[in-house]
Amino acid sequence: MKTEPQCPKCKSEYTYSDGNIWICPECGHEWSQLTTEVTPPTAEQMPQDNVVRDAHGNPLADGDTVTIVKDLKVKGSSSSLKSGTKVKSIRLFDAGDGHNISCKIDGFGAMNLKSEFVKKS
Repeated sequence: MKTEPQCPKCKSEYTYSDGNIWICPECGHEWSQLTTEVTPPTAEQMPQDNVVRDAHGNPLADGDTVTIVKDLKVKGSSSSLKSGTKVKSIRLFDAGDGHNISCKIDGFGAMNLKSEFVKKS
């Protein structure tokens, strides 16, 4: 029966010990035998809080004012939304395609945005 642990980085079963450390020959990862390494939770294991957050992790709410943080191309238009454009009175919703902000932008009209491209003002 094998007593060596799997590599926490690549999950290889071919680990070996060298003094007080475990070594993985496949990825080169080394870790101490005296401590147990905690692997971070995956996206499926993370709790889902259904809170819409901006690019910096701040929670957004209906009626907030946001600023666009990246130049965005607009489908069907030859112009783009410039970084720094302020958007007032947003409305949050779930479109299912990643767009979760509904708003009106001067010069463009009504459109949907992804929260990862805005920051709360």
